[in-house]
Amino acid sequence: MITSLAITSLYVLDQDEALDFYVGTLGLEIGTDADLGFMRFLTVRVPGETREVLLERPGAPSMDDATAGQVRDLVTKGAAGTLFFQTDDVQGLWRDLQSKGVELPEKPVDRGYGTDFGFRDPFGNHVRVSQPPR
Repeated sequence: MITSLAITSLYVLDQDEALDFYVGTLGLEIGTDADLGFMRFLTVRVPGETREVLLERPGAPSMDDATAGQVRDLVTKGAAGTLFFQTDDVQGLWRDLQSKGVELPEKPVDRGYGTDFGFRDPFGNHVRVSQPPR
């Protein structure tokens, strides 16, 4: 029986740039950063959480070069993944990210299920942040 979700994967084009964005800009922390020889196993997580996101470069060992090229193209078009985060202060986080130069195409909006906004990471992946209703 499955008891939990531990790691999910998100394709990124440059792991160092992804680390800078997800840790340096968004405030996540490194879970694992291991050189396995055939790949870099790099995970991040929300501080205090156990679930992690694998910041994975498209390529070997999980796919051939042709497929990796197709995946990289999909990533830049925003078609390869979305991360959904929660916060206790969506307005404050929006202002903080704006001050850090993150391109924010929308302001936080009350959508009934909570207030949220979305943007893209440096590679094209969708990121959404919501604050549940109080």
